[in-house]
Amino acid sequence: MEGQDEVSAREQHFHSQVRESTICFLLFAILYIVSYFIITRYKRKSDEQEDEDAIVNRISLFLSTFTLAVSAGAVLLLPFSIISNEILLSFPQNYYIQWLNGSLIHGLWNLASLFSNLCLFVLMPFAFFFLESEGFAGLKKGIRARILETLVMLLLLALLILGIVWVASALIDNDAASMESLYDLWEFYLPYLYSCISLMGCLLLLLCTPVGLSRMFTVMGQLLVKPTILEDLDEQIYMITLEEEALQRRLNGLSSSVEYNVMELEQELENVKTLKTKLERRKKASAWERNLVYPAVMVLLLIETSISVLLVACNILCLLVDETAMPKGTRGPGIGNASLSTFGFVGAALEIILIFYLMVSSVVGFYSLRFFGNFTPKKDDTTMTKIIGNCVSILVLSSALPVMSRTLGNH
Repeated sequence: MEGQDEVSAREQHFHSQVRESTICFLLFAILYIVSYFIITRYKRKSDEQEDEDAIVNRISLFLSTFTLAVSAGAVLLLPFSIISNEILLSFPQNYYIQWLNGSLIHGLWNLASLFSNLCLFVLMPFAFFFLESEGFAGLKKGIRARILETLVMLLLLALLILGIVWVASALIDNDAASMESLYDLWEFYLPYLYSCISLMGCLLLLLCTPVGLSRMFTVMGQLLVKPTILEDLDEQIYMITLEEEALQRRLNGLSSSVEYNVMELEQELENVKTLKTKLERRKKASAWERNLVYPAVMVLLLIETSISVLLVACNILCLLVDETAMPKGTRGPGIGNASLSTFGFVGAALEIILIFYLMVSSVVGFYSLRFFGNFTPKKDDTTMTKIIGNCVSILVLSSALPVMSRTLGNH
């Protein structure tokens, strides 16, 4: 009997592992496909030549897509954990959600951490160096030569980073044990290095999120159709059409030798056409879209921003006056044992909305900063180097999101 029970337990464990692996694979496959379509939407079409560079671009594209999928998974894991906990609390005995358990959630978190390290320290540096490599002088040009140069550059970069981390740890804790810990690479240095990256991501999030919260109103105002109050759109379209025709006549009348004036007029004509397109879109928009959607979205943004600021202020006050409110590394009650929010399912839904809102705001704020303004991707006109930079930036922000959410009062 004991042997049969042991065999049955092993079979159940095996089936559980297969089920969890299948679910993880399906979820990641969906994220990978979505990420691929996003990147190909912005990737420059001129990079699609059929030669050696095309193969390098294609490999870098696949690695960037993998990194973006990992970033999306890291962002979605926290809301997924919250909603899974509430579902298990509401339907503890439901047969159809037995696959949703603590083992699956913890496995997803472990995979997200593993793949984030892999992308940050291996795949993205490899993609960048591989894209910029040409092969060592004296060797036969080709993919193998570029791979060899890339691997050598990765090795030198790894030695440089590990040396910096070793020196920093020796300066902070100057004893024999810290010096000898250089050999303890897996147990100490890689987690320490990833913690440093997460800390930089948290600082970047704290810098980007306030900027993004203020910019969200401007961005949504550009995407939505504003109400036409005391405006005559027909007259504005008529005037902008006359201006467009005048610029077109001036452009046709100039000789091709006056290159500076031609370029200036073409840019001005492009701006006029863009403004005309916006006016025509506002004219074609329905009364519901103009007079209801825009005010509703703005009010919703104001409410979300106010709630976010209020929750952050309350949590900071709690951290100042109550030591027990500090985030700790200990595990909570576990998945499906207790609600993560005081208000139950409604509170959990509100937290999920705020987490997504904070992430979107941080991304908007990141691209709004002057230093990172050149990183902004453009449709069909973004080089692979910029795509790699964007993927790394989003990965750093996404890896710091759970830490910042926990610190600022979300679970």
